[in-house]
Amino acid sequence: MIELKQLGNTGVMVPEIGLGTWKYRGGVEPLRRGLALGAYLIDTAEIYRTENVVGQAIQGMRDRVFIATKVSGEHLRHDQVLRAVDASLRLLGTEVIDLYQIHWPNSRVPIKETMQAMETLVDRGQVRYIGVSNFSLRELRAAREVMNKYPIVANQVLYNLNRREIERDLLPYCQEHHITILAYTPLDDGRLATPSRFRRQQSMRVLEQVAAETHKTLAQVALNWCTARPNVIAIPKSDSVERTVENCQASGWRLTPAQLQRLDEAFA
Repeated sequence: MIELKQLGNTGVMVPEIGLGTWKYRGGVEPLRRGLALGAYLIDTAEIYRTENVVGQAIQGMRDRVFIATKVSGEHLRHDQVLRAVDASLRLLGTEVIDLYQIHWPNSRVPIKETMQAMETLVDRGQVRYIGVSNFSLRELRAAREVMNKYPIVANQVLYNLNRREIERDLLPYCQEHHITILAYTPLDDGRLATPSRFRRQQSMRVLEQVAAETHKTLAQVALNWCTARPNVIAIPKSDSVERTVENCQASGWRLTPAQLQRLDEAFA
């Protein structure tokens, strides 16, 4: 059973393992299998061109799915944001997006203009919660400072055993301010699930040892390490039903503190 975590400070509970769709080519079946297993958070984006397949996958079960999508960093002018959400709603086949995120910051557009548009979408009932993606600590602070009505509840960023840059400042800040981290590429493009693709052999051996101890796969250990952080949700992508099931089974159990420490040290 996939464990749940609170989204930001909203009181809304979402699964700690969601379904990513960047470069997704799997059709509706892997998504529907993930939903059936409790991974009912699906993340997509305007530029992914997967909003339509997500819409197909959730037909007949919209009330049981938490949809996250993103507006392109090239469409952050006020009116562009309003048009982009209309297009996403049509493709998704829904009247409301649960989490609408700015995909990338854009220094050419005043952040206040963009965030005002995001707040307008909440006022209109087209969006429930506001998030950002790929925002540094400085950019996240700037976005929060111009919010008038609603909080930023999530920041979607790169995070995995091999890529831990956010631990320096962004992760602690988000934990302090109740901002959920949506960790994309949590398996480092498969490197953490496939030994032959991994070059740091000492680190790999530790990951393999922990997998053997827990009777789990490498991917499951890597995902469980990720979600062991209090406010981190992982959104792996898989085009197959088998891998989707494997990813979902990364939740419902916990690595021990000693195992987490060994992994932290091996992948420091």
